[in-house]
Amino acid sequence: MVWEAGTLLANHMVTHPVAGLRVLEVGCGLGIASLVLSARGANITATDYNPAAGAFLVFNSDLNQSAPIPFVREGWADETTALGNFDLIIGSDLLYEPNHAALLADFVVRHASAICEVILVDPGRGHANQFARLLEPHGFVREAAGATTPGDPLRTLRFRRGAVT
Repeated sequence: MVWEAGTLLANHMVTHPVAGLRVLEVGCGLGIASLVLSARGANITATDYNPAAGAFLVFNSDLNQSAPIPFVREGWADETTALGNFDLIIGSDLLYEPNHAALLADFVVRHASAICEVILVDPGRGHANQFARLLEPHGFVREAAGATTPGDPLRTLRFRRGAVT
């Protein structure tokens, strides 16, 4: 199923500057944003806790005649990982359980480069402010949320650390 938040994230990635950046999609699901970035030549790695997401990504890459996209089955609490650090971390509809804000914030901090941008599309489940507060001590600054249709809870959250332009 294609979620509205995933579609909005993919739309953001159509024009978002990615040249020279190492990009991580967290909770990639079907991998739509990763596919957009791959088509643009981005250095993208996709992750998801659900191992089926890797099969979805391969299927969708083949369907769209995309180059293979590296996929890592990764849980946010997994501390032993070879993922490394990224300049841009993206995701959609990730903060749907109360404990996800802390788990995701820790994961982002572990995998963020010194200069990093984080873009999340959130459908307003009520945990975005906690996530933002948990990133602040690690040098991340929250930028203004993206514009939405009145009454639509879907928001684009952006955070920056360092001198990202």
